[in-house]
Parts: sequence; structure tokens; C-alpha cells
Amino acid sequence: MKTTTILALTALLATSAIAEEMVELKLGLPKPSWGMNGPKSIKTKNLERKRIVPKIMVPAGTTNIALKAQITASDDFPTIGEFEYITDGDKNGSYVELGSGVQWVQIDLGAKKTIYAVTLWHYHAQTRVYYDVIIQVADDAKFTKNVRTLFNNDHDNSAKLGVGKDKEYIETYQGKLIDAKGVKAQFIRLYSTGSTGSDMNHYIEVEVFGK
Repeated sequence: MKTTTILALTALLATSAIAEEMVELKLGLPKPSWGMNGPKSIKTKNLERKRIVPKIMVPAGTTNIALKAQITASDDFPTIGEFEYITDGDKNGSYVELGSGVQWVQIDLGAKKTIYAVTLWHYHAQTRVYYDVIIQVADDAKFTKNVRTLFNNDHDNSAKLGVGKDKEYIETYQGKLIDAKGVKAQFIRLYSTGSTGSDMNHYIEVEVFGK
């Protein structure tokens, strides 16, 4: 009886190990679109010196769980585009423009899910740096329960969400890949406060990789 139990447990552990096989996350990137608009010299007080794309390992079968997800925002009426552009899978063209000041867009994943990485493209047709880029997750839509910060480059707390230690970065077709380290949440909120290009806030696409 004990031998049978041990064999069954061994088989279960082996199956679990196969199910959680880890692979490197590979992004599908849009076409480079700087053209005549970049690159050019941009200087900010908190700019990264060199773009480092993290190598993120995720369980095999991890997908973009934000695709076609519901979007809400701090600005109810975008000046350009529709909110569904943010999770429609198109990283090359259509974008959303929100008003000036601190603005956010929020993704509802439909249920609490395990999140391994987040990638975002604000606007990559022109060289620019977006200010106060903050990404948070929470268990509720009002962001009052179990709020956690995945990324924050607001070095002077101008967005009033705390001083961030991450660096500002220049927008490119590669987007910004953030390691979410398997955090569990239903809602994701992304902040910004304009850019070196204008006072307005933009999003082309946001991807959330998880299960």
C-alpha cells in the first residue's frame, strides 16, 4: 500500500513539473516607426542610460490575458481613438489620446489571475519620454484592496502615488517590458502625466502575460 502511494505521488509530482515547464517570454513586436521623427537626443532628470530588456521566464502556455479585455479610464472621453484599441492586439497604428495631467487606464482581467509580465506601448511613432509611468494591480476596481506597484518612475512623487525608483525611458517599437513576478490580481492600472512630446497621454497597446 505504501509503495503504491509513493508511486502515485511521484507520478503526480512529475506531471506537475511538466505542467510548469518554464520558457523565456517572447514578444511579438510591431514594425519600427520612428522614421523622420527620431531618434533624437532627449534628456530628463531620471532617464535610463541604456535600455535593458529583462529576460523573463514564464510557464509554458502563458498568453496575453488582456487581449480584448474591458478598459476604463480616468478620462471618460478620449480626444483620439477608442479604449478598445488598448487591448485589441494591434501594436502598429491605432492609439488612444487622453487629456493632460495625471491620467490612468485600467484593465479588468475578469477574475483574479497570475500575472508574469506586462508590456506597454504609449506611442512609438515619435521619440519621446512619458512622465510618471506607474503600473499597479489590485483586487478591486476602485483600487482600495491589496494594491501593489509593479513599476514606478515618478522620481519626485508628482503623481502623489509615492516616489518611484525605476527609470524613465525613451519610447520605441520594443515597448516596455515589466516583470510582474507572478503577482495575482484582477485589475491593472497604468498611469502617466504627459510626455516630452506633449501634455497629453497616449496608449497604443498593453499586453498582460499570465494564466
